[in-house]
Amino acid sequence: MIREIEMVALNKETVAVYLLDDDPSILKATSRLLDSAGWNNVETFTDPFAFLERAAIDCPDVAVIDILMPEMNGLEVQTRLHGVSPSTRVIVLTAKDDPSVQRMAMNAGASAFFIKGVQSDEFLAGVKAAADSSN
Repeated sequence: MIREIEMVALNKETVAVYLLDDDPSILKATSRLLDSAGWNNVETFTDPFAFLERAAIDCPDVAVIDILMPEMNGLEVQTRLHGVSPSTRVIVLTAKDDPSVQRMAMNAGASAFFIKGVQSDEFLAGVKAAADSSN
């Protein structure tokens, strides 16, 4: 029985992953990477307000969030996301290589913090770990 539950929890097809970045090319590349690794339930957003609205309804398992965005920074999105979907695990994927930002994100509950350009296998392992911990 426990093994069956574990298999369901690890099924990449049922895990919802939301991506938020103001750069459509980053969203496309990240979405393709996840898809190629078997993560089939991936949605992309460039607008943090639309992202939060949808997350409040669907409560995704994992959210990958950029920090530097024009309308709302990723730390604020992370805080608001926790309010509308507390079970969603957050991964930060950003170009901002700033230890103080990383510390703030991790202290606010982020599962992982990656700098854009991170090795694909490292990023995918972070998504898997976040998905595993959300179940």
